[in-house]
Amino acid sequence: MSVVGFDVGNESCIVAVARQRGIDVVLNDESKRETPAIVCFGDKQRFIGTAGAASSTMNPKNSVSQIKRLLGRKFSDPEVQKDIQSFPFRVTEGPDGFALIHANYLGEQRAFTPTQILAMVLSNLKSIAEKNLNAAVVDCCIGIPVYFNDLQRRAVMDAATIAGLHPLRLFHETTATALAYGIYKTDLPENDQLNVAFVDVGHASMQVCVAGYKKGQLKILAHAYDQSLGGRDFDEVLFSYFAAKFKDEYKIDVYQNARACLRLRTACEKLKKVLSANPEAPLNIECLMDETDVRGFIKRDEFEKISIPILERVRGPLEKALSESGLSVENIHTVEVVGSGSRVPAIIKILTEFFGKEPRRTMNASECVARGSALQCAILSPTFKVREFQVHESFPFPIALSWKGSGTDSQNGGTEKQQSTVVFPKGNPLPSVKAITFFRYSTFTVDAVHTDSSDVQVPAKISTYTIGPFLSSKGEKAKLKVKVNLNLHGIVSIESATMLEEEEVEVPVSAAVEKTKESTKMDMDELTNDVSKTETDVKMEDSKNAANNSSGEVDTAVPESDEKPAQMETDNKVEAPKKKVKKTNVPVVELVYGGMSAEDLQKAVEKEFEMALQDRVMEETKEKKNAVEAYVYDIRNKLYDKYQEFVMPSEKDELIAKLQEVEDWLYEEGEDETKGVYVAKLEELQKVVSECSESEAWLREKQQQQDALPKYATPVLLSADIKRKVEALDRFCKPIMTKPRPVPAKPQTPPTTAPGEQSQAHEGENASGEPKADEDSHAPPQPTPEPMDTDKSETVPSA
Repeated sequence: MSVVGFDVGNESCIVAVARQRGIDVVLNDESKRETPAIVCFGDKQRFIGTAGAASSTMNPKNSVSQIKRLLGRKFSDPEVQKDIQSFPFRVTEGPDGFALIHANYLGEQRAFTPTQILAMVLSNLKSIAEKNLNAAVVDCCIGIPVYFNDLQRRAVMDAATIAGLHPLRLFHETTATALAYGIYKTDLPENDQLNVAFVDVGHASMQVCVAGYKKGQLKILAHAYDQSLGGRDFDEVLFSYFAAKFKDEYKIDVYQNARACLRLRTACEKLKKVLSANPEAPLNIECLMDETDVRGFIKRDEFEKISIPILERVRGPLEKALSESGLSVENIHTVEVVGSGSRVPAIIKILTEFFGKEPRRTMNASECVARGSALQCAILSPTFKVREFQVHESFPFPIALSWKGSGTDSQNGGTEKQQSTVVFPKGNPLPSVKAITFFRYSTFTVDAVHTDSSDVQVPAKISTYTIGPFLSSKGEKAKLKVKVNLNLHGIVSIESATMLEEEEVEVPVSAAVEKTKESTKMDMDELTNDVSKTETDVKMEDSKNAANNSSGEVDTAVPESDEKPAQMETDNKVEAPKKKVKKTNVPVVELVYGGMSAEDLQKAVEKEFEMALQDRVMEETKEKKNAVEAYVYDIRNKLYDKYQEFVMPSEKDELIAKLQEVEDWLYEEGEDETKGVYVAKLEELQKVVSECSESEAWLREKQQQQDALPKYATPVLLSADIKRKVEALDRFCKPIMTKPRPVPAKPQTPPTTAPGEQSQAHEGENASGEPKADEDSHAPPQPTPEPMDTDKSETVPSA
């Protein structure tokens, strides 16, 4: 079982793995700890991660980044509309109202969903982990922002499925940071609570978490966030500043050139980092646009002045987190700051003023989320023994159920009313299961919605559940117990629906006591195995609980029993009528708004497999092409150095000419060939050398056998054997070494050659009794050579 933690950031990603000696951050193919979250689409393959970042400058319109900003969001979302203005790639509205990303792939325009792009990023991270562990990676933990709603969490799960991963948990990034901070602490108090505030300023968002520590446990007290406050906002301020400045000074408008925008944003990001450690910094870009070199300069004070609108928003999440935690500033013992955007000095100054203490940087600002996710994966994994440390997570949103009830009997013309109740309030523990009892005549629907008392907008629907059909045997309202589950990932769903009916049965008196105990439980034992699971019984009878339903209150379940104590008699054979609860499972059909259906998910898995196969074939083709080129250079150098004294000048010239022919072919018509062609070309070069090496090995073996025999013994090696071996080797090598160089194709038709002249041109070859070598064939004449193992050529799949 793999134990891997993935931190999929808006700008870059980090992979951490658990080992017996601790948590390690994995290096990618370029030996870097951070991998860019970029997918660049090319004419023949995709370039993901570091390769995608290298290609993005030359191909910006087909380079997709910052995918988390589009995940699970409507195209009409104001935040999406604001983000796409700075994206170099094209984003349009799909038929379902969500964003679609367009890129030119394999020579044609393709449309991808944000979920598919995220799956490509995860697939690349998975391959990095597999190369490091030298084993398959399936189980993992993925860090997600705390503000991700239900649909966004489902999208991450779908992307992981497409990438071939099985997340054991979607872990809040701030909670992962808190876990990585606290699990190694050996001085945590046993009774008093140590309160720590974690401030994570990332590339595109700011998250604040207040955590309480005791020995062996962590409890999340409050979450707060700003979804659109991060390091990239400071980059954008600098970008706008210099774009306007260059328009005035150099008369160039970078907004009209996608590549110029990308280069200027990259330069502004570097400039921001320089200003974090220096009071002033220059900006120089060669040939930014229209072959114009630009120069700029800015001081830190001026940078902070133009960033005031952004800096004013930093205090908002701090105040909200502190308020919801129920703590005062004096109760916060330590402030830990992480995230790439937290290095801006102005942010540290605001944090110091707010908490009254200097923020600390005891953790790696970029790697803490990946490390915490890997630790959580190790805790959930049976293959690792981790120090006992409990994580009490809380959910940042309230989740409600909404349904249509009625003040009178709806079957007799009553008016239906929309009713709702908050099932999982804000701060509810994760995971959690609650049960709600409905009384209905027939099939009905229940909606799961996001709700917030401070939100004046209509609550957004998460999903709709159709419960039924069912039929009560007595013709009355059926009593249905519906279990609502909020799982480890923070995804809500109706787990099951059960119809409960009481019926009289005849049971022995000796068993009456046991039956009475079972009936009074009322299915409570199903939820008592997990301390984080609670049960709620909302009775939906309109005549009794209309007030409670309208106010959203939830009543605690009370076991109902109209049974009277059974009369105990000495004779066990005496039977008495008892009531038994009959349970019948009721079908539940789920409809998730904006989610991927099982059919679409399977199609996405197949498409990802096809694209991954295309990438692999192209990479193998490059490797084989490089192998041919490397072999040409290697043999040529050895002919002038190592093999110079062992080769005749004429043979050396022939080999040099053959190598030059292959090199010319590589850079001309062989520039864009398939893997099989390169394999065949390499084998063609290696055949002579391989055959000669085999002959030398045969001769050495015979000489060793001869040397081991006494002088009077019959020789194992005769001169006739050597002569036959030489002739066989000559028959094999001569057609290859004497093969003429192909004549370049001419537009005009060559003159017809007389049969006698053609026969005379090959007289030497025919005299030796050997068949003529075909000029269009790369293989040597048969049947002399022994069979050799060769790689099978692979055909590039069609687009």
